[in-house]
Amino acid sequence: MTVDPEVRALIESIEQPVRRRDAETLVELMGRVTGQPARIAYKGIIGFGTYHYRYDSGREGDAPGAGFAPRRPSTTIYLSDGVGTHPELLERLGPHTTGVGCLYVKDLSKVDLDVLEQLVAASYANLTAGTFGQRAREGGSDAV
Repeated sequence: MTVDPEVRALIESIEQPVRRRDAETLVELMGRVTGQPARIAYKGIIGFGTYHYRYDSGREGDAPGAGFAPRRPSTTIYLSDGVGTHPELLERLGPHTTGVGCLYVKDLSKVDLDVLEQLVAASYANLTAGTFGQRAREGGSDAV
């Protein structure tokens, strides 16, 4: 798989060997799951595909359908449909912490990559099924 030069440069700039290795793993995993190439979505964030969101407030836009950020303390994996949408998979994943729409993993070698693949696939499917109408903090994965 050919990786975009900007994505390659970001990965090569990661100082911590575990984060760099995990970024390589996630580029391959998310590319396979989404069928989309890796690209720089925002500064320091690698994204795959897009989804359109529209909230009741009228705010709308486009965001990566799947993505991650290799941060110093841990790798942040974005589950923009909300981590509360996937409790059974998260129970089986292995060591991690969560935010509203973020999964934090310190070392991918310690989690079940098959479960992580299922999480990314489920979140990506939820987000790209139509216009996504809820913020992760509102829970659920209803599209409008």
